[in-house]
Amino acid sequence: MLNFVGRPLRAIHSSWHSVDAAALIMRAALGLCFVAHGGQKLFGWFGGGGIAGTTAFFRSVGIPAPHAFAYVAGIAEFFGGIAIALGLLTIVAATGLLIEMLIAISTVSYAAGFFVTAQKIGWELNVYLIGLLAALLVMGPGAWSADSALGLTRRRSRAAAAVPSRVEAQPGAPV
Repeated sequence: MLNFVGRPLRAIHSSWHSVDAAALIMRAALGLCFVAHGGQKLFGWFGGGGIAGTTAFFRSVGIPAPHAFAYVAGIAEFFGGIAIALGLLTIVAATGLLIEMLIAISTVSYAAGFFVTAQKIGWELNVYLIGLLAALLVMGPGAWSADSALGLTRRRSRAAAAVPSRVEAQPGAPV
C-alpha cells in the first residue's frame, strides 16, 4: 500500500518542475508578506503607522537614527518583497531581508521570548521568515522567475543536457 502511494509522490518530489513550483509558491508568499509590512511602514497601509509611526516605534525600542531606519526598513521590505515575488535579484533581496529579520529579533522581539501572543511580540514569525528566506537562497528562485529569464539561475548540467529528455524514433529504426 505505501509503495503504491509513495511511487507517484516520489516522482513528483524528484522533479525539477516541483522545485520550481515550490520556489514560485514560496516567493509569492514571502513577497506578499514583505510588501504588506513595507507598505505599513512606508505608506500606512493595512493599519500601519507610516513613516511617522515606524519612526516613533523605532525610537521607543532604542534604535539609533529611527527616522532613517524607518525608511531603510520600509524600503527593504516593500521593494525586497516585490523583488522576491518576481524572482528578481533574489540573492540580494533575500539576503537583505534575512539580515533585517535578524536585526528585528535582536532589537525588538528577542526580549519578549519566542512565541507571539496577544500580549507580546515574540520572534517566532521572524524565525519562519528567516527559514523561508534561507531555503530560497539555497534552492534559488526557480525557472519561473525574472532571474531565470535574465540567465542568473542554475543551468542544466552538461551531463543532463547531453542526455535526451525523450527518445525520438528515427525513420526506419525499430520501435
